[in-house]
Amino acid sequence: MEEYLRTERESPYKREYVGGFVYPLHAQAGASGEHVQISGNIFGHLYFDAINKGYRLYQSDMQLFVPGASSYFYPDVMPVCGGEQPGRYFESSPCPLVEVLSGSTAHNDRRHKHAVYTAIPTLQKYLMGSDERYAVEYQRNTEDWIMREHRDAGQVTVPCLEQTLMLDEIYRGVR
Repeated sequence: MEEYLRTERESPYKREYVGGFVYPLHAQAGASGEHVQISGNIFGHLYFDAINKGYRLYQSDMQLFVPGASSYFYPDVMPVCGGEQPGRYFESSPCPLVEVLSGSTAHNDRRHKHAVYTAIPTLQKYLMGSDERYAVEYQRNTEDWIMREHRDAGQVTVPCLEQTLMLDEIYRGVR
């Protein structure tokens, strides 16, 4: 982990560190316009409320450190709703997390990241959006996680920020 952290800032491409293994992010070579538009729409919709409440909001370049999994990830959108920032280049206490699915990342986002993310004590929601106009959200309740799928219409609540995202807002400008 020490070598990864030492070399990540100088690497010509982003890499994630997962339980002792380093994985280059293929999306760094260029995400699709839909991917960028979806994550930008979500970030833009949340931005002013997050900043006005004194929260931190990041889009794709801030790392998430998950101590229990000895892993570092780059979520597409990451609001952090309290506490001190534990490091200059990473956060570790998100409230919701957003990943925008792409062909090369969908399997990992649905399986591996889902398992790691939903073990984060502060996480209340994990939202996955697809460029095919649907979103899947996992919401923490008192005992477990509840999944909801939205196709073409619907809304997603954003805990901590106390906002609601309409699917039309998430997919504005996306074919």
